[in-house]
Amino acid sequence: MNQKYFLLPLLLLIFQLSFSQSTGSIQGNLINKNGQPVVDANIEIPGTILGTESKSNGEFILSNVPAGNYTLRISFVGYQTKDLAVSVQAGQTTTLSAIVLNNNDQDLEEVVVRANGNINEFTRGKSDHVAKLPLKDIENPQVYNNITAELLQEQVITNFDDALKNSPGISKLWESTGRGNDGAGYFSLRGFPVQPTLMNGLPGLTNGSPDPANLERIEVVKGPSGTLYGSSLISYGGLINIVTKKPYDYFGGNIAYTIGSFGLNRITADVNTPLDETGKVALRVNTAYHKQNSFQDLGFRESFFIAPSLSYKVNDRLSFLINTEIFKGETTNPTMLFVDRGAPLRATNIEELGYDTNRSYTSNDLTLENPNYSLQGQMNYKLSTGWTSQTVFSRGSSKSIGHYSYLYETTRFYQGRDEIEGSLTNLDEGLVFTRYMNNQNSTTLTSDIQQNFLGDFNIAGLRNRMVVGLDYFNRQVIDNSSGYVANGNVYIGNASLQNVNESVYGIFDPSAYIRNNDNGRLSAAATDNLLAGRPLNNNTTREDIYSAYVSNVLNFTPNLSAMASLRVDRFESDRNSQTALSPKFGIVYQPILERVSLFANYMDGFSNVAPQQQGDPAQGVTTTVIFDPERASQFEAGTKLNLVKNKVSATISYYDIQVSNIVMEETGRPFFYVQDGERYSRGYEASVTATPFAGLNIIAGYSHNDSKLTVSDQTDFLGRRPESAGPEDQANLWASYRIPTGTYEGFGLGFGGNYAGENMIFNRAVGGVFTLPSYTVLNASAFYNVEKFSVILKLNNLTNEEYFNGWSTINPQMPRNFAASFTYNF
Repeated sequence: MNQKYFLLPLLLLIFQLSFSQSTGSIQGNLINKNGQPVVDANIEIPGTILGTESKSNGEFILSNVPAGNYTLRISFVGYQTKDLAVSVQAGQTTTLSAIVLNNNDQDLEEVVVRANGNINEFTRGKSDHVAKLPLKDIENPQVYNNITAELLQEQVITNFDDALKNSPGISKLWESTGRGNDGAGYFSLRGFPVQPTLMNGLPGLTNGSPDPANLERIEVVKGPSGTLYGSSLISYGGLINIVTKKPYDYFGGNIAYTIGSFGLNRITADVNTPLDETGKVALRVNTAYHKQNSFQDLGFRESFFIAPSLSYKVNDRLSFLINTEIFKGETTNPTMLFVDRGAPLRATNIEELGYDTNRSYTSNDLTLENPNYSLQGQMNYKLSTGWTSQTVFSRGSSKSIGHYSYLYETTRFYQGRDEIEGSLTNLDEGLVFTRYMNNQNSTTLTSDIQQNFLGDFNIAGLRNRMVVGLDYFNRQVIDNSSGYVANGNVYIGNASLQNVNESVYGIFDPSAYIRNNDNGRLSAAATDNLLAGRPLNNNTTREDIYSAYVSNVLNFTPNLSAMASLRVDRFESDRNSQTALSPKFGIVYQPILERVSLFANYMDGFSNVAPQQQGDPAQGVTTTVIFDPERASQFEAGTKLNLVKNKVSATISYYDIQVSNIVMEETGRPFFYVQDGERYSRGYEASVTATPFAGLNIIAGYSHNDSKLTVSDQTDFLGRRPESAGPEDQANLWASYRIPTGTYEGFGLGFGGNYAGENMIFNRAVGGVFTLPSYTVLNASAFYNVEKFSVILKLNNLTNEEYFNGWSTINPQMPRNFAASFTYNF
């Protein structure tokens, strides 16, 4: 273990202790004129580096203040700044009675209530999860984007994939397949594949797509974050953390019904109620029923979701929180075409392929079920004015049961072309895909226990915010799925196959496919008969990860802070054991406090590469290979802005990620892997949320990513952009205006969309390059909100753009569609 990573925290501690002297403390609590606590207010002694913030109950303590007489300054947006004369004596605490902050009349002219539309609900200025500390965005050296529940409601978002379109630098690679262990959707983030695996900062694995009904916000955290989150559940490009809704101390909620294109019917309810007279015990239940058909000729998705959460505030020091999610979904496989990895491409773009995206090449009789269960518990205990103990645990179960299939481009029909010439005239205009199927029966079980100690204290007059934690994570995958079997072939293209003898060539006639559902082969009974002789996997894998971490944010002055973090992971599995050390450093300078920050970070990521099944699963012949760990590091610098009295916030940054010891597929050998690669992924991002004037809300982003494999013996990939990197350029925009006053108060319009550049989903020297075209998808909405009721009409993909996503796959996206949402609030 490299001792240099311990040097910086040690030097910082020595530096602080060297300045210790006879000191005292100042403590008090802040309230507004209504008696409510004022949270996150700034408390400082002008002319010194001493400062702190008020807590959730309005209390504060300023420790290690040298004896003497001072002016204590208290400030917060929307309130008048207050100066108080205080006297501090050595070894004593000066206690101030309740300090009342008066509203700033000038600010109140512009900051009005929610109904008048001047509060930007498209962002959150603070997170408890990103740094595992309650840290404001402007003082965090790491970049992240928030996608709020209010934004999703305004956009009539009914699925998780569409929600992520509001964050710059992230694009969809794969639909959720529903298959065992990794059935959630795949997304490219800063050039690396990532799945939504975290909920409230804890493991939240699923084999399906998360239902958005219980989302308070989605945090898209950028860069390798192994120091605070380990490596098993995240990506070198970052992580996706789902923050769920929490109970509150009064009765309220809403019921909503959404109807739309392709048979969309969705009912949601959010009900919160206190369970005692004081509101210390509260229950909140979110639930949703969803049913929608595919935009293609066959396919559907149906699910039921319920998420009860319970909070109990025992007293001012002790509180409990329990979150539970239960999900049961049934869906058909999304149609994904896998291009041939073992031979040169015969089509390099969508036009050459001749893909009729209205066809699904599946059956409503073949479905996957994804029962999912998650339980999280949290206990917070205030040890002292400066330290809090946080004990958290989670338990999850995610299953895949049913039929899974995919279409893989085949080459055997191109051999001996002369024998069938005439029957397959102009076959080069399209491709033949073999359908592979198996019976899924997989369960993923996870357990996680964390013990964190969170501190906010001063040493020698310097403020420290620290988290010290221990983490144990266990994952067990029980796989009793069958092997794969070929179930016929599908032709995709423009050639006529009316004369092809299916019994000889095995190619389904597209017209017959429409008439009799692929000649009956895609019924559940026929597929089960076909799979009856296939052996079952009967595999159980287990991994245990033991971790310890520490992270400290040190304020040298109120304007200058530094973060130093370190994590140790011990990986244990049936096949190998490894130890990893991950450091993280960051610095933030605020030339204008709370308004402008300049930041830089160095972050480290470590990946314990799981043993890989090597060989062709369709042939049922595989072996297991073990790899050494991969390593990634990132340098990033940029600025964060919070301007015009919090009406405009922005982040602009440049990053450079370097990865070594990469595992890749061998050249010319599909499903075989080798570990010899190095690559970089660098680029820049910008995001803005703004409320320029009452009623207008804007969120926008742009990203550019340059990624390349720079070292490898696999010349097929060397010097090329990785297929998982997604489009180089992406942009997102959503703007809405709600009339704040007058006769038409509550009426509004919204408009926005997404742009993505060309995407090389297949990029190899031997096989060639398959490029998905760039696209621009535009959306619009109209809505009317009153106190108790709201109606939102949404039209997606206004121009009916035909566009695709993929990762060595071709996956068509939804054409023009309509949704209408009706909500009653109580």
